[in-house]
Order: sequence, then structure tokens, then C-alpha cells
Amino acid sequence: MRKIIFVLFILSANLIMAQNKELTKMEKYVIRDKGTERPFTGKFYDFNEKGTYICNQCGTPLYYSSFKFDSGCGWPSFDDEIPGAIKRVPDKDGQRTEITCAKCGAHLGHVFEGEGLTAKNTRHCVNSISMDFIPDDSEKLETAIFAGGCFWGVEHYMKQIPGVIAVESGYIGGTKEDPSYEQVCQKNTGHAEAVRILFDKTQTDYETLAKMFFEIHDPTQLDGQGPDIGEQYRSEVFYTSTEQKEVTEKLIKQLRDRGYDVVTAVTPATKFWTAEDYHQNYYTRKGTTPYYHGYTKRF
Repeated sequence: MRKIIFVLFILSANLIMAQNKELTKMEKYVIRDKGTERPFTGKFYDFNEKGTYICNQCGTPLYYSSFKFDSGCGWPSFDDEIPGAIKRVPDKDGQRTEITCAKCGAHLGHVFEGEGLTAKNTRHCVNSISMDFIPDDSEKLETAIFAGGCFWGVEHYMKQIPGVIAVESGYIGGTKEDPSYEQVCQKNTGHAEAVRILFDKTQTDYETLAKMFFEIHDPTQLDGQGPDIGEQYRSEVFYTSTEQKEVTEKLIKQLRDRGYDVVTAVTPATKFWTAEDYHQNYYTRKGTTPYYHGYTKRF
């Protein structure tokens, strides 16, 4: 179950971020203009990690790594697809069959049948640049959840930490099921605006994230951050393990020993509800910077 939750988190986070992704010139050439990258040059051609290949434009899961095989053609090859993920359309050349992402129409490549290369007798010949990849390595992954004012600013800083894989803005700590932003703003659901962070433990650790959390918001302000006032803007750490709780309490003690009147609550994590799409990756999409959150060295 823990592994499934991790995979769903990564997939949903990638989908949210990809929906507003700016494509490079080469990505546009292949994905939108139906071009082709040169053979044997794509990043996924000689690539054998376990995981899920997703659409590089919209984040939809396309292929499992178990479908991949080496056909020797110079492009990633798959003999099957995730049900409903791929659309087949006649190519303009009148001979081949083009494959596109069923959700967003991104050009992937072409599909061939009858070659006898695998038992399924099918080869999806896909441009690497049309895909992204989500590794299936949940033992290396950990989740952290922080609430420190408007989630836009906390997300902005947290996703800059090396080793952070995905950051989602959302709501936690309340009583209403699946609350909307408008309902949370009414200040009667008990939720806090928070961010859920997935990070690679081989590249960073929880203490690094927690220190950043305490240095990008004011942990001494009760029920608010700057001009944002209300319980939804409170300072709170929602720990997912005993170790996270101990680390958080250790850091709070250090801050109090240095004269900070920390009011941050330390609470076991409950169900996290992902916020609306327009709240995700907010400052990157808008091309602006946080109006209140900023870095202050405290450790």
C-alpha cells in the first residue's frame, strides 16, 4: 500500500506540473510538429530502469518499463501500452500508423505489427523526448508535509532543494472531506494550507527540508503569515514518522534556545487533500516571486 501511495503521488504531481510545462524548441519540433529525433541519441534508448514512462507534455502514464524491449532500431521500443493511454491514427505518409498521447495529442512515434520481435508481435517506436520517466524505487523516497502560510511561497522554495522530486500544494488538518479553496478560506473547516513534498533520501534528508521550512516563514507568528491572517495560514509540521517528529522537535528547541518564540505545532499527518490545479506551481507559471515568503538564516 505504501508503494502504491508513493506512485500515485508522483504521477499526480507530474501531471499537475506538466499541464503548464513550457516545451523546448526540440520538444515542440517532435511533440507538436511531429518530428523525429535522431536514432540512438534519445535518453531512454539504452535505459533499463524500472518505472513508468509518462507523456512529456501532459504527464499521462503511457508505458510500464516491463513493456520495454531492445529492438535495435535506435529508439525506445515497447510491445504494449497502458490501456487507454495511446491513440492510433493513420500517418500522413499513408503507410504507417502514428501513435499519440490519447489525453493531449502529443506525437510519440509510430507503431508496427507483425515483426515477430516479441510474443505480442507489436512495436511502439517512441521518441525519447516525447516521454518523461518516474522511477519505481519507493524505498529511497520519503514524504514531508509542512504548513507555513500561503502554500504558493512554501512550494516555491521547497522545490528548489536538490533531491526534491515533487511538491504539491493542498489542505490538511481539518474535518471536511475534500475541501475546496473557498471552503478553507471560510475558516471553519480546520484545514491548513500546506505542501506535500516527495524527496529522494539518497540526495537529501528530512532535517534539510525542515530547516528550510523554518527559514522561509515566520515560526513565531500565530495563525497567520505576514498579511495572511487565519488558521489556514498557521505554522504546523505534519510528521509522517517518529523520526520526523523527533527532528522537528529538536529544531524547535534549537530555535527557542536562540530566543525565537516558536509557535509551530507538531502534529501527526492526516489525509492530505490536493489543492485545485490553479494553485500548483503558481509562481513559476506566473513568472513572479513570493509576496511574503523569503529566506532568513536561523540555523
